[in-house]
Amino acid sequence: MMTKNTVSRFFPSLSLTRTSFIVSTWAFAALLNSTSVSALALSAEDFQPLVPDKEQQAASIHVSRQLLLSHYRKQPIDRVLSERIFENYLNALDSQRIYFLASDVESFEPYRYRLDGALKTGQLEPGFNIYNNYEKRVIERLTYLLKMLDAGIDKLDFNKNESLQTDRKDSPWLTTKEEMDDLWRKRLKSAVLSLKLSGKTDEEIMKTLRTRYESQLNRVLQTRSEDAFQAYMNAFTGVYDPHTAYFSPRTSENFNINMSLSLEGIGAVLQSDNEYTKVLRMVPAGPADKQGQLSPADRIVGVGQGKTGEIVDVIGWRLDEVVDLIRGPKHSTVRLEVIPAGTKDENQTKVISIVRDKVKLEEQAAQSKVMEIEKDGMTKRIGVIDIPAFYADFKAMQEGDPNYKSTTRDVKNLLKELETEGIDGLVIDLRNNGGGSLQEANMLTGLFIKEGPTVQIRNSRGVDVLKDPDPELVYGGPLVVLVNRMSASASEIFAGAIQDYGRGVIMGSQTFGKGTVQSVRSLNHGQIKITQAKFYRVSGASTQHKGVIPDIELPSTIDKTEIGEDALPEALPWDAIEPVEHTKYTSTSDILDQLKGRHEARFNATPEYKLLLEQIEFLKERRETTTLSLNAAERERLQQELDKKQLELINKSRVIKGEKPFKTIEEKEEHDNELAANPKKDKELDFVAKEGAEVILDLIEFNQRFATHSDNPAHYTLR
Repeated sequence: MMTKNTVSRFFPSLSLTRTSFIVSTWAFAALLNSTSVSALALSAEDFQPLVPDKEQQAASIHVSRQLLLSHYRKQPIDRVLSERIFENYLNALDSQRIYFLASDVESFEPYRYRLDGALKTGQLEPGFNIYNNYEKRVIERLTYLLKMLDAGIDKLDFNKNESLQTDRKDSPWLTTKEEMDDLWRKRLKSAVLSLKLSGKTDEEIMKTLRTRYESQLNRVLQTRSEDAFQAYMNAFTGVYDPHTAYFSPRTSENFNINMSLSLEGIGAVLQSDNEYTKVLRMVPAGPADKQGQLSPADRIVGVGQGKTGEIVDVIGWRLDEVVDLIRGPKHSTVRLEVIPAGTKDENQTKVISIVRDKVKLEEQAAQSKVMEIEKDGMTKRIGVIDIPAFYADFKAMQEGDPNYKSTTRDVKNLLKELETEGIDGLVIDLRNNGGGSLQEANMLTGLFIKEGPTVQIRNSRGVDVLKDPDPELVYGGPLVVLVNRMSASASEIFAGAIQDYGRGVIMGSQTFGKGTVQSVRSLNHGQIKITQAKFYRVSGASTQHKGVIPDIELPSTIDKTEIGEDALPEALPWDAIEPVEHTKYTSTSDILDQLKGRHEARFNATPEYKLLLEQIEFLKERRETTTLSLNAAERERLQQELDKKQLELINKSRVIKGEKPFKTIEEKEEHDNELAANPKKDKELDFVAKEGAEVILDLIEFNQRFATHSDNPAHYTLR
């Protein structure tokens, strides 16, 4: 909706009485939706700069004090930090270097070493001046695109051999308007070409792109000083670490917007990523998790309602606006148009249908299965417990409900059930478990050790140690813990403790590396989420940055350069503190080479593993593509090759599962839509879980002390 402030910012000569405001807004909207927005002759001369208010100035001072006094990383706000804030701000606004000219950046240079003093005293003009310049450049680019559409897409030459660079973050700033125009001509040409190859007519292409660019322009025109202030403050907080952030009053009202979305929409945690809405992770047992097609680092570019509703382009929208569009009635369908993770062509999208629902606590609960494996003429029974999250029903706990649900309680009950069934070993599956309750991670570890420390937490006051006070060893048999890149926080605490105690073998890929603790504090204007502590394992090693390195590492399709703590700018580094005394049950080092040898021999002969390696290589090739051809024939050839390879990999997977191959990509998409309407409730055991069971059988064969139920385990005192 166009506001009074928006109109006055760009058309200050308009008389804004109540009546004239309504008429003027209507007229502006009519022009915006007419044949060409360029009829407005919108330019830098029409732009009225955003200015900070007194509350924002005071908030800048409060944020500075909070960072100085309370942040885990004790770093002064000085000239050195000022330069980092300066670079971080430019990168946040224009990471691809497609808006600012070199002359713009040169004009900002006087601010490079002055932001420290300005922020501490509430002088926000430097940040606002840069933001206002950014807005003007965005308006110029969007009006340029709309003028090109006015001229007609038939003027674009698709027989010419030229290309578009897909990643410009390390490129130099362009120096002239002509260079910038040429870059954006190529961007438009690429967008048109992608839509042509998707089967759209020229008329449909014109409509799609005009709607997209006008919508983006409309949102730029609605920008308020609060948007500039939040962007500037987050460039400031972001140099301390990626999890420290400023929330404006409006954002503070929706501080739990990600969790609210998880519980009321599709079950995905989203974040803003420049002009895109990016998928951070899926909520365990949520609609998106069950549907299975949405992935971390996918970028949402469109949202459609129902099975046939028009998909609305959401590029350039605010996060809360996108969330509002994704939310909807339970059991209704929402369609997301996404750029798949790692895809360089921003116009190469796919549509994913998800049926909205609420995430029920019972669906996030740990679940168990028993796997039977034939070994040397005998049937071995291996229990598998899948733990999607570290949860606790705090409300029921506070109300005194003796049967309240929690991860530890549920797993303890499952272990007793599995013991009754007579299992020979146990696999704990923490893949895609993004964490949760720290207390639950502590107590869950206690089920697998007699007693002792589980994690260290260091803050400004010193080091606190969480311990398992219960001497009961619920399960002391052979144990394998499965992890992957999306295993984070509480998952890493548990896996790290199991590894440090020698209680089991950790198997999978390097975990996320989220080893910090945040708290939220209210300010005079908004809130600040600030990192105040750091997790350390009982061995003294931090889980921050490095995460947990598995004993047996497996390759993964997840791109470590894009997902994980070490992929985030300004992430706190790994370090170590003194270990705490703990009982080491056994050492895997003596048998690890043997375990790895047997594992590799099995995996190399496994069709699923061979397919996984093919998928990884395919994704790697796509990520390494740095240019897009703007020649229609060449682009079509490359697209056909891509579709063919994707279909080939999909069909190999189906054949391995005993399913009928798809004949076309379209047939596969129809099948996906059917699955979206009826997602599977039970997660099938995959080949990695089955390999975990095989590793347990190797452990048993090697007669290691992992299998002991003795009350007197081997004790190595570590200091």
